[in-house]
Amino acid sequence: MKCTRQSIRRGTKVIVVGAGLAGLTAAVKLKEAGAKVSLIEARDRVGGRVLTIRGAFAQGQHAEAGADFIDEGQHEIQRLVEEQGLTLRPILRQGFAFVRHPGPGRKRRHILSGEKAWDALARVLYPLVAAYRAADKRWDSPIAGQLARQSVAQWLDEVKADSTMRAVVRGLRGFFLADPEELSLLALVDQLAGDVSGQATMYRVEGGNDRLPLALAEHLREDLRLNSVVRAISQDRNSVRVNVETPNGQESLILGKYVVLAVPTTTLRSIHMQPPLPAMQARAIHSLKYGRTTKALLQFDKSFWRKKGRSLACGTDAPTGAFWDANEEQAGEAGILTMMAGGQASEDTQKIVAQCGVEGLVDALDWMGSRSATLLHSRIVTWEDDAWAQGGYAYFDPGFDPRLRDWLARSHGRIIFVGEHTSVNWQGYMNGAVESGLRAVAEVCAMVLKK
Repeated sequence: MKCTRQSIRRGTKVIVVGAGLAGLTAAVKLKEAGAKVSLIEARDRVGGRVLTIRGAFAQGQHAEAGADFIDEGQHEIQRLVEEQGLTLRPILRQGFAFVRHPGPGRKRRHILSGEKAWDALARVLYPLVAAYRAADKRWDSPIAGQLARQSVAQWLDEVKADSTMRAVVRGLRGFFLADPEELSLLALVDQLAGDVSGQATMYRVEGGNDRLPLALAEHLREDLRLNSVVRAISQDRNSVRVNVETPNGQESLILGKYVVLAVPTTTLRSIHMQPPLPAMQARAIHSLKYGRTTKALLQFDKSFWRKKGRSLACGTDAPTGAFWDANEEQAGEAGILTMMAGGQASEDTQKIVAQCGVEGLVDALDWMGSRSATLLHSRIVTWEDDAWAQGGYAYFDPGFDPRLRDWLARSHGRIIFVGEHTSVNWQGYMNGAVESGLRAVAEVCAMVLKK
């Protein structure tokens, strides 16, 4: 259904909660369609988990402390970037390789190409992937239910996986933000049943990914309220009422026709709703987990990792997590390396920094030649410590009932739920957030036309 200005020209008031990419996309597109929009954000900035660090590095360079990659097949965000007059720059053209951590007392690194690492895993998983595809990849199917109840670690034991495969799978915590013991086998099978991430062309927004949320926010200046926390939402047959706590602790009431909730489920859990959510939807929201994530951005006077024949991005099973070139598309002799630690590696990275400082992370890169360069600046961001995210992005553990997944995106009366966690095809990505924001616009239009 196409949403036109005529669909909601009657000044329909829509309240959008959350100024990440999902909320910003919904708010801008709703406003373009004729709605009267109020966008409420708890932080003092827009962008949510899109966070570009500026001013902390030499030579005017920047790096992404939050969402980093836009994949080749992610058309929704690519169109949005183009609409805002921004440009995408291709990065990491060789994709991700895998580097096995040698363990204590050993220095030799075992490096596999990304294709080789994934192909070996895909061969062993093929019977399960084929069965899942035969069920049309439906999360309410019996095969999905069977896969969901088993952890990846249990499956590795079941197939008597060798040490290399176990290391490769543990290295995927840099992608799923969960260790094999925490991750549902269904999540891994689902990924292998689709595109292999990290092997197709990837992009960043030229000048920093935060240029996209900032550009969207320019369309909403008078409609945006920062430092404002939504505490409760009530609705009846004709309207919604949103209770907002302002920075000085006072409360205000905003009235509207519809609400778009564009926040992680970790934040949703603290918003009181009347009437209450259906039991299945409440279960889905309360049982969804978010991955532990620490990102370390290290700027050196030279990019010692850029060597002929070496990939600029590697997944690892090391306690410091995956790493990749953070600024190959930027000018300047200095280079920034991102180290992204997901799952248990997030805690391990924090311990290294607490005991040894950032130099502990630099020492972990000794095998790549880090001692030949000088560390200029660093910035470390731990997303599980962020009050409004409490993690990097959603993941599915064996305790999550796959039949609940559809409930994450199901509307509740006049309340519409969006965010990367509601996306089926692009969960965990910026594109999933944008895609869900566009869905919210279509749903509001459908609700208006239904009246």
